[in-house]
Amino acid sequence: MLVDHKTPLLSDLDRQVFDVIVSQEHYLRQVAEHVDFERFRPRLAEAYSLRMGRPAIDPVRMLKILFLRFHYKLSDRQVMERTKTDMGFRWFLGLGLYEKVPNHTDGTYFRKRVGVERFAQILQDLVGLAREAGLVRDRLRLKDATHLIADVARAGPLQLAAQVREGLLQAAAPLFPDWAAQQRVDIDLLRQTTAEFADEERLAARIEYLRGMAVQIRERVAEEEATTATNRAQERLQRVLKVVDKLLADQADPEGKDKLASNVDPDARAGWHHQYFVGYLLDMALDADSGIITSVNVLPGNGPEAADAVVLIQQEEAAQNNDVAGLSMDGVGYNGPVLRELTDPNGLNLDVTVPPPKVPPRSTFGPDRFTLTVINDTQREVTCPNGQATRRRQRTRHDTGDRYIFNRRQCAGCPLRTDCLQNPNGKQGREVIKNDYEAEYKRVEEKARTPEYEQTRRTHPKIERKFNELMRHHSARRASFRGLPKVLIQSVLTVVVVNVKQMLKLLAQKTKTAIAALPVRAELAPT
Repeated sequence: MLVDHKTPLLSDLDRQVFDVIVSQEHYLRQVAEHVDFERFRPRLAEAYSLRMGRPAIDPVRMLKILFLRFHYKLSDRQVMERTKTDMGFRWFLGLGLYEKVPNHTDGTYFRKRVGVERFAQILQDLVGLAREAGLVRDRLRLKDATHLIADVARAGPLQLAAQVREGLLQAAAPLFPDWAAQQRVDIDLLRQTTAEFADEERLAARIEYLRGMAVQIRERVAEEEATTATNRAQERLQRVLKVVDKLLADQADPEGKDKLASNVDPDARAGWHHQYFVGYLLDMALDADSGIITSVNVLPGNGPEAADAVVLIQQEEAAQNNDVAGLSMDGVGYNGPVLRELTDPNGLNLDVTVPPPKVPPRSTFGPDRFTLTVINDTQREVTCPNGQATRRRQRTRHDTGDRYIFNRRQCAGCPLRTDCLQNPNGKQGREVIKNDYEAEYKRVEEKARTPEYEQTRRTHPKIERKFNELMRHHSARRASFRGLPKVLIQSVLTVVVVNVKQMLKLLAQKTKTAIAALPVRAELAPT
């Protein structure tokens, strides 16, 4: 239950001690001066009932505790322990000298209660505060992503199968204890009988046994009423069964890319960022002028980084009611569908800067030398430089264009054969791919030859330096929690901390500049 929290009243002794120990130049005094945390109270109050439950700790105070936690790289337990003795922390939180510090578990309950959506809104409220101060402009956003390592140990196929099986047994034991006990006996027998098998055979046997366990447990859930079970136990079993289904689906599709990487954190995925990792992608958009992060998202390690650019811009524009003019991305942004959505005049309508890939010089005619003619909704025709035409086509493997095929008779006596075919002595005709997104790629390549492109690319390293600040000074390289929603909360709160630092820096610069611009009164000459 959310009670009416008023500004904490400190005793005269509290104020005297704080005035002596917490200097006026203390960083937390600067934060309190320029960031009004009461601004976030309406967002936080939405997560509480006005009449039900026990009286809650002031949510604004809890938000400040999380600010201290992520600014000073502390755990939930450490930030509470330090608050007991750190006068700067106590002053910032409005805690008197003899007032009790919250329990470290309150941070966990607070994050769960507020949820990822409200924390994301708080970040946008902070960006709005920066906009009101004239710090954020809409000229250009820099977008990039980096890897975030999950709080798990990498497991091989056999280990992962054993972990998933053990998770299923632990979840089923409160509901069906006799069944779980018998399964453990059977698993020991399976382990002994397959001990001399090759790894592939051992894995196949374990997967088949796990599939049978999943079938049996679902039959028991459907047939029996577990009257002693709590709803929490039933929900946990259903979550574990989803993980089992995912592992079984991965084994049935060896070529699949979105494979389960950990039973401990099922949302984490294996990805590549200079090296293989298991975890997530931390994706951000940065205001190129102020260095303030305007939106943030977390994806699985193999997530669609390019497509997330649309999400980041939409996230900011929906919250700030603004219109971003330009966006700069690295090579991952050279993606036709994404470029089309970003540059759509009826949509985001962004001026996108992306470095085109380096293409080796061609020794034959490129697709641009072949003319595409749209005959009707279903028929298209491609004409070669020699005037030969074909309507024979098939979709490319990634469904991003059409492959047009000239038969060998059309190419047999062509005088341009040596300039057109990779193997002029071969018997095959020319094949030409017409990409659906040629217009978008052409705009990217044309812009790469302009001075504006060079200027924007020189600005792009700002976001790399911002990532370095997050990783080096705020431990954002590793996930403190498990599960994508919790990791996103961690990332959002870390970005809040970094944005506050940047805001204070910019505001101090504005004040210094304003003071320097004041007229200086000449001293009176002595009489």
